[in-house]
Amino acid sequence: MSRFTARVFALILAAFTGFVCAEEPAAPPPLATAPTLTVEECIVRALEKNFSIKVQSFSSDVARESLAVAQAAFEPTFTASLDRRFTQDALVLGGARNDYSSARLGVSQLVPTGARLNVSTNLDRNAGSFTSGTGRYTSGPFNPIYGNDVVLTVTQPLLRGAGLAVNRAAIERTKLGVEIAHLDLQGQVLQVIRDTEAAYFNLVFAREQLAVKQHSLRLAERLYEENKTRKLTGVATDLDVLTAEVGIANARNGVVVAEQGVHNREDELLALIGQFEFDSSLGTVGLTPYHEPTPSFDLSYKLARDNQPDFLATQTVIRQLEIDARNARNSRLPTLDLDGAVGYSGVDRSYRGAVDRTSNGEAENWQLGLSVSVPWGLHADRARYRAALASLRQQETRLRQLDQNLLVQVRTAVRAVETNQQSVEINAKATELATRQYELELARFKAGLSTSRQVLQIQDDLETTRVNELLARVNLRIAIANLHQLEASSLQRYHVAVGQ
Repeated sequence: MSRFTARVFALILAAFTGFVCAEEPAAPPPLATAPTLTVEECIVRALEKNFSIKVQSFSSDVARESLAVAQAAFEPTFTASLDRRFTQDALVLGGARNDYSSARLGVSQLVPTGARLNVSTNLDRNAGSFTSGTGRYTSGPFNPIYGNDVVLTVTQPLLRGAGLAVNRAAIERTKLGVEIAHLDLQGQVLQVIRDTEAAYFNLVFAREQLAVKQHSLRLAERLYEENKTRKLTGVATDLDVLTAEVGIANARNGVVVAEQGVHNREDELLALIGQFEFDSSLGTVGLTPYHEPTPSFDLSYKLARDNQPDFLATQTVIRQLEIDARNARNSRLPTLDLDGAVGYSGVDRSYRGAVDRTSNGEAENWQLGLSVSVPWGLHADRARYRAALASLRQQETRLRQLDQNLLVQVRTAVRAVETNQQSVEINAKATELATRQYELELARFKAGLSTSRQVLQIQDDLETTRVNELLARVNLRIAIANLHQLEASSLQRYHVAVGQ
């Protein structure tokens, strides 16, 4: 075979090899055969197993129990006591003896006006005697003597501590605390939904990018085989083969890095939707077509102000501080209490007789009084009131700051959605252009006007534009997820109900 014939044969073989490479499908095959995993399924799993949500839910439980504690302040308190005493004096003191037994039952309760009510009843037995020089005798009509009494006492504050608002303040404040805990839980749920969406979309991109890198590796390997064949016929040089080997090494490095990215993205998603389940297999993931209209800033901002948990929680904190300021204002007043008591009693030679005499009202007593207490200057109470007002003003200022931040965040989020929508359209056109350039280069190659290297380069450019288009689509979905988190509309979007 002559040298010229060998070169012609090598060119024909290279052209055939390049044609086979050019005919390689540009779209990479799917990576996994596992069942499809949707973003909705990931969010359901995240809401069931995510640690952050579980941790925050305990705060809601604590807040609800705190409310039960505050309400228990108005529950009645029952008391009971038994007492038995015996004394015996020495004979030189007359030998007096006293034997006393007593049983008391009572119930007390704080009422919302601030009054403290107490009802008690007592049964007692008292036996006594002493001895004189003339003999043994007792001092009283009965020995032993049985007594019974029923007493109602009331202490009602008239200034400090008086009124429903002051005395129910702890309950109302704790109810607001339950509401804040619920809003915090709702905010955590929104954060987990957003993070799950972002992790899912990032996994889509990582897997598609790996497919591109694997496809590039196959192209580099085909080019290497082509150059080895051409070297055998004397058309290519050792430098051409070495260049192809370096291309394979770079492509393999790209695959290794892309595989690491896939594994990292899978772990990020598994950490959100599971608990120590990092060896479990995730199904195929993908992006569904997006057909929603461009968001309206006015509507998104209104939704954010009406539903954003942090903004609503700050408003609720302000209501708590208003309660604190009202209580602090009341605490500047002097303590003025109205004390009253009324009771009936009876004595007899038996327990039953004593109770009957008490119920007949044979002996009664009552008491009425006022007590006042005023700290000198009320300096501490006035300082506490000023501090409460300062805390209230501080939180109101923070609410205005949050409103401004929310305004900026919504503006940025809406702008990001609009920008990424345009980016998707631009990259789609770029992909269309790259596809046509590839088809044109392939036609030129078939006509003998191009080389296999040029065709492979154009095909690699086509894959790059497809990755850029995919990245734009992923960025659009993440931008939408960010906007939905601000609006708190993710809950309705995925039909999530955050329980009270």
